[in-house]
Amino acid sequence: MNKKKIFNDPVYGFINIPNALIFDIIEHPYFQRLRRIKQLGLSDYVYPGAIHTRFSHALGAMHLMRKTLDSLREKGQMIFEAEYEGALIAILLHDIGHGPFSHTLEFSLFKNVSHESITAWTLDALNKDFAGKLTLAIEIFKGTYPRKFLTQLVSSQLDMDRLDYLKRDCFFTGVQEGTVGAERIIKMLNVVDDELVVEEKGIYSIESFISARRIMYWQVYLHKTSICSEKMLIELIKRVSICWDKSTSMSATPALSLFLSNDLSAQDFNKNPKLLRTFMELDDTDIWGSIKLWLNHEDPVINILSNALKDRRLFKIEILEEPLKSVHLTDIKKEVAKRLKLPLEMTHSLVTHGSVTNAAYTAKNHIINILRKNGKVEEITAAVDLPNIKVMSKIVKKNYLCYPKILYLPKYL
Repeated sequence: MNKKKIFNDPVYGFINIPNALIFDIIEHPYFQRLRRIKQLGLSDYVYPGAIHTRFSHALGAMHLMRKTLDSLREKGQMIFEAEYEGALIAILLHDIGHGPFSHTLEFSLFKNVSHESITAWTLDALNKDFAGKLTLAIEIFKGTYPRKFLTQLVSSQLDMDRLDYLKRDCFFTGVQEGTVGAERIIKMLNVVDDELVVEEKGIYSIESFISARRIMYWQVYLHKTSICSEKMLIELIKRVSICWDKSTSMSATPALSLFLSNDLSAQDFNKNPKLLRTFMELDDTDIWGSIKLWLNHEDPVINILSNALKDRRLFKIEILEEPLKSVHLTDIKKEVAKRLKLPLEMTHSLVTHGSVTNAAYTAKNHIINILRKNGKVEEITAAVDLPNIKVMSKIVKKNYLCYPKILYLPKYL
């Protein structure tokens, strides 16, 4: 069988599958599932074109990884074939653990289990399916492989994940202000003492990258309408979970039913391998299919949220300068209960508040190192006087309040 296939990607053009092992990984049901998970969750409620998937993102990130490794080899960096293949597989599978609607429901279906944890478990399961051929890729993904720069290409401030999703999300949302010169940045990458660095002549490309990331977070990822729709979906899943044992008419798709009817944690996953296999059957269609089953449910909150999400009748969202005082929140809930003729406790799912934060570049966990022309390596904020980067390193916090549009609440805001 010919496994040297080509994907025609709208962002990069043709993407080649480099070898038979990667072809077989892409063909695996766990990876094919990513075709049914949208990259940006419910952001298409804001940007209609944002319907691209984790599948295309994974292929794009692998494509950029291949170009980066080739560029580093041209600069004299020794990268063995096994390392080359391992890095490609690590970035290809870096999002394999995402659940329905990507980040939206990450902590709603089970307690304190991140998609990174599920990815690690899935990689171990796939390694068994492929007779240990993913071992090096797993070491690179987990950061246990000695050559640190390979892990940094998978997860860092300048990893292939970020370079692809920024470029891809710009393309599909049409937000041109977030455009990233990924090819230029890749050409500026180098390795010193097994650490990823950026050559000094690429400093302004990095400044543009950080600026684009900041724009994309406020304009796309943390757009207030996206926040509102995602909160509505989260509250719907919470409410369904609460009502599951109390209502005889509660139903969902088989895979989703398992997670809604059980309070699962990481310990449960470790004890029962079948849970991972069931999770790997979950995708966006489980959520939408189940929402259609809930449209006429007897519980008014489930009814309201299901119909609102289906028909995009989204709640009102207000951005607040200060966190909402509890007394005001209670007054709002009382008014919603009165208008909708509901018990006060039911309004907890209809009136929600919280905060979002954004920092385009933080040196806390990962830093961007600049390779000066004299051979010295410095952290980016110390290497060159770029006030924009220092400003964008500050964490910005915004408070919000979501509530049904039946209310007008200027006195609280």
